[in-house]
Amino acid sequence: MKNNKIIVYVGILAAGILLGWLLFGGALQTETPHNHNAVAEDNQMWTCSMHPQIMQPEPGDCPICGMDLIPAESSSDGLLADQFKLTENAMALANIQTSRVGAGIDGDNLVKLSGKITENEEANTVQVSYFSGRIERLNVNSTGEQVRNGQLLATIYSPELYAAQQELLTAASLKESQPALYNAVRNKLKLWKLSDKQINQIEASGNVNENVPVYATVSGTVTEKLVQQGDYVKQGQPLLKIANLSTVWAEFDVYENQIDLFQKGQEVAVTTNTNPNKVYQGTVDFIEPTLNIQTRTVSLRVVLNNQNDVFKPGMFVSAKIVGIQQKNEDAISIPSSAILWTGERSVVYVKTNPEQSVFEMREITLGNKIGDNYEVLEGLRPGDEIVTNGTFTVDAAAQLQGKKSMMNKSGGKVTTGHEGHLGMNSSNSEKETDTSNKNERIEVSSAFQQQLKTVFDNYITLKNTLVEDESKKVITESKNLLENLSKVDMKQLKNDDAHTRWMQLEKELKAAAGSMSNASDIKVQRDHFKNLSSHIITAVKLFGINEKVYLQFCPMADQNKGAYWLSTEEKVYNPYFGDAMLTCGEVKQIIE
Repeated sequence: MKNNKIIVYVGILAAGILLGWLLFGGALQTETPHNHNAVAEDNQMWTCSMHPQIMQPEPGDCPICGMDLIPAESSSDGLLADQFKLTENAMALANIQTSRVGAGIDGDNLVKLSGKITENEEANTVQVSYFSGRIERLNVNSTGEQVRNGQLLATIYSPELYAAQQELLTAASLKESQPALYNAVRNKLKLWKLSDKQINQIEASGNVNENVPVYATVSGTVTEKLVQQGDYVKQGQPLLKIANLSTVWAEFDVYENQIDLFQKGQEVAVTTNTNPNKVYQGTVDFIEPTLNIQTRTVSLRVVLNNQNDVFKPGMFVSAKIVGIQQKNEDAISIPSSAILWTGERSVVYVKTNPEQSVFEMREITLGNKIGDNYEVLEGLRPGDEIVTNGTFTVDAAAQLQGKKSMMNKSGGKVTTGHEGHLGMNSSNSEKETDTSNKNERIEVSSAFQQQLKTVFDNYITLKNTLVEDESKKVITESKNLLENLSKVDMKQLKNDDAHTRWMQLEKELKAAAGSMSNASDIKVQRDHFKNLSSHIITAVKLFGINEKVYLQFCPMADQNKGAYWLSTEEKVYNPYFGDAMLTCGEVKQIIE
């Protein structure tokens, strides 16, 4: 009996051990994988199926379309702190392009300049009165008249000249006995610019002329009439300004960082807006030795032959100066489309892994601008692969992933989530603060802001015509926008950063507006309006227009990719759908 009890106890003990192992051993085995999954979940990134460039560390809604985010594939293991990865799908959707950099300048070694025609000051003349008197008759009635050497300009009554003529008649009767006196009187009249023929006529007739004619001493065009008929003039007083326009000056502004690229004797190809297909050749004749401290430019001058009267003073012209060479032959040159500017910083995005779409931001130091390229003095090496198209999109992805970016020098999580394709933070309400825009704002003159405001007003009118589905009016308003865009004076911008940013934006704005003016299908016009809006938003954020505007967004525009536009009123009127979906959209940011 005792043995049987022992066997029973041993059996019960074995069963307990087996049961305990089954209950707790399995749990222990699964504990480690469970913790591993928890860590994996902590490191999980979330993306949007429609916008794979969106990467966020937490689940939520897509900041572009509002769809629920889904878990992203975990493929960023081994990346450094400042690196981030984009999917191939995101690269294709955003049309992100990269290229390897090397030494030297790509394409033609030329620089494009803008300037205007002025009078050749060396050929200008002021026609003066050589004696005092009253203008009895003025034969030149207006500016712009052509005069020739020897032409009668005016007749003047001069008491002192009247007396001098009488002295001549008296001296003529004594010329045999007092030849010195006679010659002195004649020379006196010659100093008053009377010719030998005039003097001989007075002497032969024996009559004194009350009104003495004044003849032109040069040929040219009257640019300014300084007196009126009946005026009393003094000896040496200017009567007319006469310009000889057979040659003219073409004057171009050269920025401070470009001065060392130019020298006298360089070949220049000049074109006019009136006939852009006709090229006129010239050479650099003069480079101003002093810098204009207001515009940070020097004046470069080209003398042009104007025998055919092609060039008019005040006319705008463009120039291409060929043969520009870098001072440092080993310097790297990159296209301006690869560069992002913010304040004094210039940044690019480098593809660090040739096999994968892994990027990181890098600050660079720029040298001279040559054509559409910039010299890179520091920050890049030959062979580096950089983003040359879609740079703003890559920067937006960096901001969303909390990496170092153009507006976030040290990296960190982005707290506002409506960057979209603009690459700039925006807030959901008027109370939220958009610090990136404050850092981004470039101080410019009120005159430039007013010119930009005129372009913005054209943009608003254009937006309203799209709301009304008026494709013909869109063409007209696009042309009006282009016209006012060409009137924006870049000389109002006093630093290179502002000038460069505006040149980039102006190019994109003209391209988008030009495409809209050449399209008759309103769907095509709306596609180009999306690009126009993207760049006008950037311009308003960068430079300001001293007006409160609303940044609005429709998640269904552009085939559900979403698109932005600006409005002067808070109520939404959708330019991408018109009457079909008039109020679709929301205010994403208020720009003060």
